[in-house]
Amino acid sequence: MKDFKYWEHLHNSDRLDEFSSDATGLLWLKTKSIIRKELLAEFIGKNKITLKETALNKQFVELFNLFSQDPKKYNSLLDAYIKEKNKERLAALDTKKLVSELYKLKNFDWGGDYQNSLDKYLVSRYVKVHQSYETLISKFETEINIAVQGYVLNSWYNHWSSILIEHIFKSHASVLPTVGQIKGVDFFINNVPFDLKVTYLPAEYIRYKRKEKGFPVELTFLKSKAAEAEIIFDKKAKYADLYYEITEKMKDKNDGFCKGVLKTLKDEKLLILKEVEKDPKILAKWLYENQGEMRFGSENRLFLVLVDTEDFNSSWKLKRNLELLKPTILTYIDNFKNKKISDLKVAFNYKGKPQTFTALTDVIFVVKK
Repeated sequence: MKDFKYWEHLHNSDRLDEFSSDATGLLWLKTKSIIRKELLAEFIGKNKITLKETALNKQFVELFNLFSQDPKKYNSLLDAYIKEKNKERLAALDTKKLVSELYKLKNFDWGGDYQNSLDKYLVSRYVKVHQSYETLISKFETEINIAVQGYVLNSWYNHWSSILIEHIFKSHASVLPTVGQIKGVDFFINNVPFDLKVTYLPAEYIRYKRKEKGFPVELTFLKSKAAEAEIIFDKKAKYADLYYEITEKMKDKNDGFCKGVLKTLKDEKLLILKEVEKDPKILAKWLYENQGEMRFGSENRLFLVLVDTEDFNSSWKLKRNLELLKPTILTYIDNFKNKKISDLKVAFNYKGKPQTFTALTDVIFVVKK
């Protein structure tokens, strides 16, 4: 029997694809969304529901068992309450002011290669490396402060631009948000639960596809062509700095040879982009299989992929570009009703885990040309 524990186990296992095809499963997720002291008190007060239990976890079970007796009725009640709360929250967000603030960030630089954990990066790069106190202190001026500042600024930008993007989704009539945070669910589109992931066409994916197609490594190609063009560059610089130096010098030189080199790289990236736009599930599966170990999840994911075709490295700026984001996102949601659930299913494997995972997923491309 699909009781409370059944749905709890599925949710804790990040297996959310079954929820969208079962009214009781949806009821479980929506009920979980209001299991916050203030939300629950408001909801049961408005709907004249009396609970025997006093602990939140037990109230969750009691409420779900009550709702399960008439899923249709209580799904409607929950939908109405959640939409009312969402309307309040949408009205409270000053999107114009937020966009203005986000435009104050001029450079998107993490300040270090620490992927998911700044703490882990600082410990491995500085704490466990330097025995000298004076040497460690000197790193604050040249490296550590820059790393921390970059991490904080980029995290700030990602957080508030994500709020802005979620606001677009949640303003659509076909989207039901979660009023309280639920692991693996940001909102429902036509009753399909999704976790929104805003990303770009990953550099790692581009490298993987370049190798598959027999294209040379991008930086190796650039260095070779820079030598042909008699462009001098710092051979000891980091990858990103070296890439920037060569491409900028080629843009400045602006002769036929340099233009041709840069056009070749752009055309190769556009070819890779065109392929995934034609079959988005290829990229979705890759994103699941190559996600960071610390943030691994197999929940249903909706990937919003942002691409600036003029400068792929500037794609981060599109997270605040409402003029581009809004029409693409709203059109996608308008057309979601025409999608088949079976077409959204993806199976994937993950290194170190023996089982095959399944999820519902899709990709929205926002492309600036």
